[in-house]
Amino acid sequence: MKTSPGDTSSDADSIASNEHQQLDEDNTTGGHTSKDMQSIMADIAANMTVDEVMDKLLSNSRGLHIMEVHRRRKLHGYNEFEINEDEPLWKKYIGQFKDPLIMLLLASAVVSVIMGQLDDAVSITMAIIIVVTVAFVQEYRSEKSLEALTKLVPHTCHCLRNSRVEVTLGRDLVPGDIVQLSVGDRVPADMRLLEAVGLAIDESSFTGETKPSNKTVETLSKTTNGKLTTRKNIAYMGTLVRCGRGKGVVIGTGEVSQFGEVFKMMQGEEAPKTPLQKSMGTLGKQLSFYSFCIIGCIMLLGWVQKRKLLDMFTIGVSLAVAAIPEGLPIVVTVTLALGSMRMAKRNAIVKKLPIVETLGCVTVICSDKTGTLTKNEMTATAIYTSDGKHVE
Repeated sequence: MKTSPGDTSSDADSIASNEHQQLDEDNTTGGHTSKDMQSIMADIAANMTVDEVMDKLLSNSRGLHIMEVHRRRKLHGYNEFEINEDEPLWKKYIGQFKDPLIMLLLASAVVSVIMGQLDDAVSITMAIIIVVTVAFVQEYRSEKSLEALTKLVPHTCHCLRNSRVEVTLGRDLVPGDIVQLSVGDRVPADMRLLEAVGLAIDESSFTGETKPSNKTVETLSKTTNGKLTTRKNIAYMGTLVRCGRGKGVVIGTGEVSQFGEVFKMMQGEEAPKTPLQKSMGTLGKQLSFYSFCIIGCIMLLGWVQKRKLLDMFTIGVSLAVAAIPEGLPIVVTVTLALGSMRMAKRNAIVKKLPIVETLGCVTVICSDKTGTLTKNEMTATAIYTSDGKHVE
């Protein structure tokens, strides 16, 4: 039978319309769309059956359609943690001047300029520029090295979409995606397990227990769903599959996950000062105090001797500026930079220079053996046959 071009165009439009209709049916349940879909917390998903979780996430056994994935990604964002945007380089450079001793040297340089002592002002300024530049360059190189390491091996997973298993970047997952797990895989997001065949997952990053947790798909009762370790039907982001295989539906990504809660707690903590920073801060305060004392004593002595206060003030300021060791910051910064370079040769990247001194202050390390000093693995170092021969 012959068909006209108009009939062919009509058939194509009909097929496209049916595909869009099927897509809408796959990603719509009970009149709800993907905009109505929200992530599910692990403690709630553990008490829900597989069908209830799938209905809540508007997902199905065939996986999400790529267009639906794009819609959900716009709603939930990428499966990654939002880190504060990097400051511009000029702000990072200016931030190096916040050190108390550097600020004291800046003040002494300004005073030297006001008093006409340009030689002192230039020498102090050069010392400050050397210190700040060396620290800035070294920390900038370390940050770039860390960024390169994070991009070196992107995290991937096996995701079921459009009835096909695809190797997908972990950051591209959205709630409702179906992910397959096998030995050696790192769980890319919080998941409610749909299948578990001899599945055991290492959750030591959360619990500290090196023994893998055996997983199941059975729904938990509210009485047994208390602690994180009791949720046997949940696989958490960042944990490692030790044995078996399984399949799960993503219930939480990024910061809306158990690992995300830990991340937010860490973001709220302010980094403590290192011993060197504390000692340098104390030294800066002491030098400032002694400088004002010297100026006060000189002016008091001049007032007693009935001399001009301006002359005595000039003498006092000169002595106070001379008492500030402008070479100390140079020595400290160069020493730390050399230490950082030596550690880099041993494959250890130091992001901030004062951390080098912190590591040097460590005298005792308290640690458990398994998982920290050892890998919790049995490794064959030699093989012998039944007749006692050594196998090379």
